[in-house]
Amino acid sequence: MQHLREFAARRDAWLILARNLIPVVGIYAFHWSAALAVFNYWFDGLTALAAIVAAMVPRAMRETRQKPGTAAPGPIKKLLTGLLTWVFLVGIVGLPYWIVLIPLNELLLGAELRETIAQSPALWITFAVLAGGHFWKAFQVGYDTLPENQLKQRARWDIYLLILRAMAMFMMAGTLLALIFVPVMSLLLTYFEIWPERVLGAVWGDPAKLYEFDPEETRNKGPAGERRS
Repeated sequence: MQHLREFAARRDAWLILARNLIPVVGIYAFHWSAALAVFNYWFDGLTALAAIVAAMVPRAMRETRQKPGTAAPGPIKKLLTGLLTWVFLVGIVGLPYWIVLIPLNELLLGAELRETIAQSPALWITFAVLAGGHFWKAFQVGYDTLPENQLKQRARWDIYLLILRAMAMFMMAGTLLALIFVPVMSLLLTYFEIWPERVLGAVWGDPAKLYEFDPEETRNKGPAGERRS
C-alpha cells in the first residue's frame, strides 16, 4: 500500500510507467516482435553501461602513474590504449549482460531477429539514437571532474542498477515466456526508476553510502566480520 500511495503522489511516476509499457502495448496491440522488444531491453542496458565506462576511461588513464624515464605516449597511442581499455572494461563490467545471452539465446541470437534488424534501416537509426543518447548523458554527468567520493557514489549507483537489471533479466529468462517476460520487465524497470534507493539498499545496504563500499575488504572478512589472516 505504501508503494501505491507514493506512486500516486508522484506525477512523473505515471510518465515512467507509460514509457516502459510501450513495448507491451506494441506486442499485444500492434503485433510487434517479442524478440525485438527483449533485444531492446538488453541493448539499452548494455549501451548505458558502455557509455558510463567510456566517460570514466579518460580519467582513469590520466590518473594512471607513468613509469619514470618513459616518454609520454602520442595521441594515437593514447586513443588506441583508451579504446582497448574501454573494450576490456565493458567485457568485464558488462559480464551479466553477456551471461543473459545464454538463456535468451533463441530470442536474441535467432535468425528472425537478425533478419528483422538487417532489413529495417529505421531500427538501425533507432538503436543508434538510443546508444548516442546514453553516451551524451554519461559525458554530461561529469564523471571526469567529480571529486573522488562523489565519483564512486554516482558511478556505483548507476552501474549497480544496470547490473541488477541484467541479473533480473537472467533470472526471468529461464522461467518466463517471451510474451510474459516483456510486461514483467516493464514493471520491473519502472520500479527501478521510481525507487532506485530501495533496489540498491536491498543488495548493498545504505544507498547514500555506496562510496564507502569496499569489495576487497568484504572479501577479506570472515562470516562474523573478522578479518581473515
